Amino acid sequence: MRRFVRDHKVVAALLVAAALLLPGAQARSIELATSCPPSFELTDTNQCKLVNLYMQYTSMEHKGVGGTQTELPPARDGFSPQQIDLGRFLFFDPLLSGNHQQACASCHQPAKGFTDGKAVSTGATGKLGTRSAPSLWNVGFLQKLFWDARSPSLEQQALGPLFADNEMANTPQQLLDDLNNTGEYPRLFQQAFGKTPIDLPQVATALAAFQSSLISLNSRYDHYAHGFHQALTEDEIKGMNVFRSFVARCAECHTPPLFTNQQIAVIGTPEPDGKPLDPGAGAEPGKEKLRGGFKVPTLRNIAKTAPYMHSGKFATLNEATEFYTLGRGHAVPPGEKLTIHWHIWEPKLSKEEIAQIGLFLQTLTDESLMPALPSVLPSGLALPADVAAPAQ
Repeated sequence: MRRFVRDHKVVAALLVAAALLLPGAQARSIELATSCPPSFELTDTNQCKLVNLYMQYTSMEHKGVGGTQTELPPARDGFSPQQIDLGRFLFFDPLLSGNHQQACASCHQPAKGFTDGKAVSTGATGKLGTRSAPSLWNVGFLQKLFWDARSPSLEQQALGPLFADNEMANTPQQLLDDLNNTGEYPRLFQQAFGKTPIDLPQVATALAAFQSSLISLNSRYDHYAHGFHQALTEDEIKGMNVFRSFVARCAECHTPPLFTNQQIAVIGTPEPDGKPLDPGAGAEPGKEKLRGGFKVPTLRNIAKTAPYMHSGKFATLNEATEFYTLGRGHAVPPGEKLTIHWHIWEPKLSKEEIAQIGLFLQTLTDESLMPALPSVLPSGLALPADVAAPAQ
């Protein structure tokens, strides 16, 4: 086994070396951006600050209750254009995985709402993960990351999958060795951070910077919210009203404009057949009441991110919506006594109302600020095939 691991690493290193020997691989063709991504303004101190129309609204403690003109929570911004652009290259580069076969973008594909379209993701070595890949749109607004809300920062979240055995299966030493000795990365990190050698905090900062730039606030719903009511059809408005009503109560957890209240909720979602209950946030000692609880996900670009729930149990928006109308705790496994969130009850929505909610959720799609895929990576490696493939 040790010999296999050693030989595997040798082969991976040779693949990188071979890529760097390709014509033009060593040419300085990559320069980091000096301007901010759209929706950000460059300050005199070379920081990108987010600007959007929701900044004109105010609401108590940054929390709305379903109203359309409600301010957003504070955004994570202030990164330099160079750090954001460096993070973009890292995000798409398979050099970050242990075998150089998988990038961050393999599980967070832009064409699929920055998810991968799977119930659970597959790691670099073929091992299955335990939960579905959450969307990264508007992740810079989130206070807690991962389905179980275990990470308090984008930086901490960014490093976790890199070293998880069932995800990118890398090690800190190999990652730093590869980055410090491969292609254009030493020069680009020097541009972005002004120092070498490359260290893990720099990697985490660059990935966090890029993820914070993934802004989706220009959907047809947003046009409606800002006063252009013709942006939605009559049926979509009906769906929005059902969504916000005290019958369906969707907006109490999926609160506009972010469409999440960022809280953990125990809703009793069923697991796929044959799988035991995932304890979620309740796995942590002292938080037994959160057993089966998960962070309320944003519904932004939800039409792009099927299947749904932490385990990918539901294939369509209608299936996911129907779950909430079938009764409080109806899918809790025998023998489990979960503390179901008090918002969950039995609204008894009609098929027409469920369909109308589905129509409304389609209006939350906005990919107008989609970042560009790199045409060349600093490592000289190719984009993973599933990332480079066009959207279906």
